[in-house]
Amino acid sequence: MVGTLLGSLFLFLILSIPVAVAMAGACVLVFWIFYPGTPMIQLLAQAMVTTSDSFPLMAIPFFMLVGTLMSRAGLAEEIINVGDAITGSMPGGLGASTIVACMIFAAISGSGPAVVAALGVMLIPAMVERGYDPSYAGSLVAAGATIGPVIPPSIPMIIYSVIAGTSVVSMFTAGLFPGILMGILLMIFNYFISKKRGYLGKERKGGAAWVLKQCWKARWALLLPIIILGGIYGGIFTPTEAAVIGCVYALCTGHFIYRQITVKTLFAAFVEAGLLSCLSMFILGGATTFGRLLTMEGIPQKLAAQMTQISSSPFVLMMMIMLFLLITGMFIDTTSNVVLFTPLFLPIMKSVGYSPILFGVVMVMNLCLGMITPPVGVNLYVAQGISKASFERMIKEAIPLMVALGIAILLTILFPEIALMLPRALGMRV
Repeated sequence: MVGTLLGSLFLFLILSIPVAVAMAGACVLVFWIFYPGTPMIQLLAQAMVTTSDSFPLMAIPFFMLVGTLMSRAGLAEEIINVGDAITGSMPGGLGASTIVACMIFAAISGSGPAVVAALGVMLIPAMVERGYDPSYAGSLVAAGATIGPVIPPSIPMIIYSVIAGTSVVSMFTAGLFPGILMGILLMIFNYFISKKRGYLGKERKGGAAWVLKQCWKARWALLLPIIILGGIYGGIFTPTEAAVIGCVYALCTGHFIYRQITVKTLFAAFVEAGLLSCLSMFILGGATTFGRLLTMEGIPQKLAAQMTQISSSPFVLMMMIMLFLLITGMFIDTTSNVVLFTPLFLPIMKSVGYSPILFGVVMVMNLCLGMITPPVGVNLYVAQGISKASFERMIKEAIPLMVALGIAILLTILFPEIALMLPRALGMRV
């Protein structure tokens, strides 16, 4: 049965069938062959409804909507100006400000492609105008956007928490410092690359007071991540409630302050957020049935036994799983990977002493690399469409940036307190 399930899944993926449809189709095929007479369509539909009927998962469409409203309300442009004011004068200053802007926007949207779409249309042409190679400019935005699902709020972390039974707030808290580490390492690599190529920064118009003035001008945009994260960490509201409050805030500021939200733009934002959210929910429904079939056959336990026979070292097992996820991330999107492999690998990591919170964070960090690796590489595709550079050149330019992100993952595994320090300081279970 397992061979049929996995074989049909990989066959569907090779045929370029969407992951959600491939998982559901594989489940239907197994029911039809091995469980004749079972009301398979009804079971699959029931799994989709019951899986989606979750309060934490309600945060996904609202965070999607926050990101789409931000990109249309003019708040994204204000964030870019702040990043440019902070880092603009150093070599590769606009590249560094791009990463800063990605980190700030990541604390609002929780989606990598949303960050590329919102910021890339402004940042990539601006970098090209200052002498940056278009392929490097596109790759830098794509790499910076991988921080989106790591710095809270994070849609993959919400899904992981639902599957693993962990606290969404604990996952969000644990992802903050690793996400900042990813941004710092990207800025370091960008500094040396820019210095070598002569990508000069833009001289500031003033000192610290001028930078503070730019931050004050963007106060309405900068206040949104403060409200969302401050409310979550302060225990004022749940992540789902924070997402709703973020939508209301982005809508009000976009309409009454920046005056860029109209009925037409609001409708477009709702449609885009709805389509993105439906995709995530559809994947979860098929994956739930898929996971139940694997559990019925005891696959997680058998896989754990096989892997522990290869090595008993927790670090070696972690690196084996990270290598596997790095490969699957090249072919399957982040959400699907989280849904597919959390039930398989989490029991192994828990059995060798790793915190489920730590494993969730490094798993999401690892899978985010898949956003800039072909053939899936969704961030690269979006950035390539904006920069008009060749995809081959963008992949080449992205390699050193992948190395920077890989170092961040390795440091988080070697020094778990990077992720666990803040949750422990706040008294959360890790």
